[in-house]
Amino acid sequence: MTSWLAAWQHLPEHISPYLFTVGSFQLRYYSLMYLVAFALTYLLVRYRVQDEGYPYREETLQDVIIWCIVGLILGARLGYVFFYHFDYYLLHPLEILLPFRFDGGIQFVGISGMSYHGGALGVLVASLLLCRRRGISFWNLADLICPAIPLGYTFGRIGNFINGELYGRITTAPWGMYFPLDPARALRHPSQLYEAFFEGIVLFIILWGLRKRRPFDGFLLALYVMGYGLVRFFIEFFREPDSHLGLIVASLTMGQILCILMILVGLAVYAVRARTVSGVVK
Repeated sequence: MTSWLAAWQHLPEHISPYLFTVGSFQLRYYSLMYLVAFALTYLLVRYRVQDEGYPYREETLQDVIIWCIVGLILGARLGYVFFYHFDYYLLHPLEILLPFRFDGGIQFVGISGMSYHGGALGVLVASLLLCRRRGISFWNLADLICPAIPLGYTFGRIGNFINGELYGRITTAPWGMYFPLDPARALRHPSQLYEAFFEGIVLFIILWGLRKRRPFDGFLLALYVMGYGLVRFFIEFFREPDSHLGLIVASLTMGQILCILMILVGLAVYAVRARTVSGVVK
């Protein structure tokens, strides 16, 4: 094995997930990646407003980002609870939002476990509530934001990679990696990087390139939902299934089942919005 290949395969073992530590307090790069993702999404949305003439003021954009951040965090956490660990949190409800474990005393453990699909639902609910409160067109706002989301999402997956979590299935491919949290100590697909590239960069290039060619409001939202669902569905074949869930139905993971639902929702949004604009539905 060449030295550079060995260095690549063992790279995760040499990356510290902590930006710095002070006593028992630890700041992870993952948290920094979230901040970068939010800031980048905001800047891209702001650029679109200025460049493409969307009718939103700076204050409105700031409110949108804040509402979406709150919806994302709450939705991602609750999605993880209900989609992936419902049985556990049914018996430990205080741990859903509190960073403590209460078995055998009180222990600070932080809050771990977030679901993309839950986060997407949280952003959807927050956006709908804000649009209704401000009298804003949801479909127009969604098309403004959607092309910027994948690039921000890229940094979230890089954060997963730095944490050494959500690694892929065992492989013999030379670009596989050894992850320190893997109890099997096996060569695995770096599925976090696959997701960062395909769900993030590639999807961003497609949506950003089409952002000025949308035939109706809701077009970019539909493409984003379908595109993410399709790409994530195939990447799940390389990602290690959750150990406590395994494969759910017909050798599909929970993530793949949720992605199928995303694709169906995206198709429905496209069909309904296209018919609405064409005048079939008034």
